[in-house]
Amino acid sequence: MTVSQVLDSTLSFEGDEFFAEVTSDVGDNGNVIIPKGTVAHGRIVQKSDAKSLGRPGWIELDFDYLMTPDGREIPIEGRMSTKLHPVAQTGKIIAENAGMTAVGGVAGGFLALNWLGLEAAIASQGYTVAGGAAVGGVIGLGYALKRKGHEALIAPGDEIRVKINSSVPLPVYKDTALQQHELFYPGLEIRISDIAHEKDPFGEVNTVTITLLISNMSDKSFSGLDLALVNDYNAVFHPSVFGDTKIMFKTIKPGDKVAGRISFAVDNVNRKFWLTFYDRRNGKALSKISIDNAYKNVSARTKRKNEKIRTKPNYKKEIDVLDEI
Repeated sequence: MTVSQVLDSTLSFEGDEFFAEVTSDVGDNGNVIIPKGTVAHGRIVQKSDAKSLGRPGWIELDFDYLMTPDGREIPIEGRMSTKLHPVAQTGKIIAENAGMTAVGGVAGGFLALNWLGLEAAIASQGYTVAGGAAVGGVIGLGYALKRKGHEALIAPGDEIRVKINSSVPLPVYKDTALQQHELFYPGLEIRISDIAHEKDPFGEVNTVTITLLISNMSDKSFSGLDLALVNDYNAVFHPSVFGDTKIMFKTIKPGDKVAGRISFAVDNVNRKFWLTFYDRRNGKALSKISIDNAYKNVSARTKRKNEKIRTKPNYKKEIDVLDEI
């Protein structure tokens, strides 16, 4: 799921309500148990601010019901927590603090050697360096003991995994019953064979690259600039110059057939999208092809790659430099 609002271990309160949305169909063999777009209602049941000794903040969430796309409300008992297992957390903190102590010792040794010189180190049989290392180690340990851990932050777009704690009777949907609405223009045929989630040049997974075949037997000409991805909030995303631009700058005249790839930079690759063809004269949408419908038919290999490339959130709130001054 992805949450609809920011959940922050410093700003949110226990008891706060929120909603989360299922990002992919749950089910198999052509049957769907929890459809993509199902909304879950939840509350923050416990939270903790970050503490000294590097102990991180955490948030624990409970879910009490699902609202399916067809309007059904289904009671559930679900839970999700950003809190690490006590053993894993203790081991991580010890390793980080030990690392800081070691770094402080190394830095102290180098500073002693730099300030007092090699001759002093030789004359003292290395005690100046050892002394510097000891002082540096104490400083590093002091910082490690004083430092606070990261606050917890779950932001819209971050994926969370929810465990349902009890057996729940759920309706089973036929895959074909959950097809998204589409709009077709006479003579314009679009076949989508692949949909890949990719990173942009800055390393963010926000690019949807579509492999498609366009057969234009209509009475209109199109170009890649007449194409856009439109999500379920009616946000419009135009072709990206960082992807394959062959179709983007090509004119597709009546009678033409064009195959290739085209990329779009979007705000969240998990949303519902429609590949939309516009009439360049009046800006009216002539054709809308559901990416979700097409995604059901892409290869399992592509789906695995898309799952793998998605950034796994660490639920850490970045430290504001101004707060540290």
